[in-house]
Amino acid sequence: MKRDDLLLQVRKLPDKPGVYLMRNAENKIIYIGKAKSLKKRVLSYFRHSSFASPRLKKLVDSICDISTIRTESEIEALILENRLIKLYQPFFNIDLKMNERYAYIKLTKEKFPRLQITRNQQNDGAVYIGPYVRVTEVRELLRLIERYLPLRNCSLDIKNQDKERPCIRHALGRCQAPCCGKCTEIEYKDRVANVLMLIQGHATELVEKLRRKMDRAANNMAFEEAAHLRDTIRAVWHVTRQRNNIPEITSGMENNFETLNSIQKILKLPVLPWRIDGFDISHTGGAQTVGVVVVFEQGYPNVSLYRRFNIKTVADIDDFRSIKETLTRRYARCLEGQEPLPQLIVIDGGAIQLKFAMEALKELNITNIPIISIAEKFEEIYVPNEVEPIILDDSDPALRLLLFVRDESHRYAITSHRRRRGKNYRRSILEDVPGIGKAKAAQLITRFGSAKAIINVSENELASTPGVGKVLAKRIMSKLKEEMQEELE
Repeated sequence: MKRDDLLLQVRKLPDKPGVYLMRNAENKIIYIGKAKSLKKRVLSYFRHSSFASPRLKKLVDSICDISTIRTESEIEALILENRLIKLYQPFFNIDLKMNERYAYIKLTKEKFPRLQITRNQQNDGAVYIGPYVRVTEVRELLRLIERYLPLRNCSLDIKNQDKERPCIRHALGRCQAPCCGKCTEIEYKDRVANVLMLIQGHATELVEKLRRKMDRAANNMAFEEAAHLRDTIRAVWHVTRQRNNIPEITSGMENNFETLNSIQKILKLPVLPWRIDGFDISHTGGAQTVGVVVVFEQGYPNVSLYRRFNIKTVADIDDFRSIKETLTRRYARCLEGQEPLPQLIVIDGGAIQLKFAMEALKELNITNIPIISIAEKFEEIYVPNEVEPIILDDSDPALRLLLFVRDESHRYAITSHRRRRGKNYRRSILEDVPGIGKAKAAQLITRFGSAKAIINVSENELASTPGVGKVLAKRIMSKLKEEMQEELE
């Protein structure tokens, strides 16, 4: 690429965090860097006619192409930069090739395992969780585990539980003392399982497990044990909220980077599809139609970013306009700053679904996000302004990842639709209002036609209904408004 064309490309880079990859004439990656602002950082390489460092001058003279990967924060860019440098070993990167390593939590492979913090992964059969960016938060997590779910931390080689006396840590409640037979191997493994659930983010399952144990202890009048379990549950919820801010690198991302790189080349995308949105529609004969979007980051689904939309403007069976409404509502929120924009949109469907999706983007004046659709029968990939679809080999990793996005959106759409449909067939929402039973709910529905119709009457009119009154009318209105707001989300 000529220098003028390269500068033109750089000036179009976003003023957002991310990672940039510089390539030479042989298309080999020679330098990888991170930036708080991709545009400002990369432009800085071309603003000097002379450089203090001969190495930097040689780097700039060797650049023939630059590709970027957008991230949502500078810390994500730091993580990605580290991984890519270790993967590609660029000639001009020095520091991160050998020196800096992130921390892992290691669960040793022993009869009675221990937890350790390490920066070196070994093929020793141990379980490694991470890596983590900030060790201080990891140490806080391990301190909580030591207090509420303690494992042994000594280096004793416990083969037979025949030690006569436990150490002081057992008296302090910081060890189960397996060395002295104070706990069985099964009991210890159950504790290890609890610890792994906490570290790996399965807090809900762990809390439910601990709550059942707490109830059993209380029923058996073991109140001290029940109180300890209660405190453990509180601590688990507390640390879970804190750990939402601890970036953790998904293992196996190196392979996904190659796959994303392949998708970029096949679809001729301007940037790597770091974030992919997948859309689908589900309904029963045109009723209770739901549109959904699933989000993939680094090639992995991020369930916390999934969204569903109850379709409002489309009647009967019309997947095409339902797709259009879903994209319109999704990206209207993105433009308001509520959600980040993706680097690729995947629609479940064929050429017609793609056409309506493109109309939605055009009406929102979004012209810079690549969009494709994937037909189900032969897995053809439809691209805008192309007559013939792209057909990839079934074993192609790029196709497998795109199908993963498509299938996940399909699964989530069906699940969301079933949830909405089940909601309509359950008992009346009026019965959830304190003071209203089946008889009174039936009386209100008979008078006003439906629960939803009640929202359109005045509170005074509702209060005048026999057996309701002002206090109950206020409760009913509050509940119905709450339900309506939930459906709008």
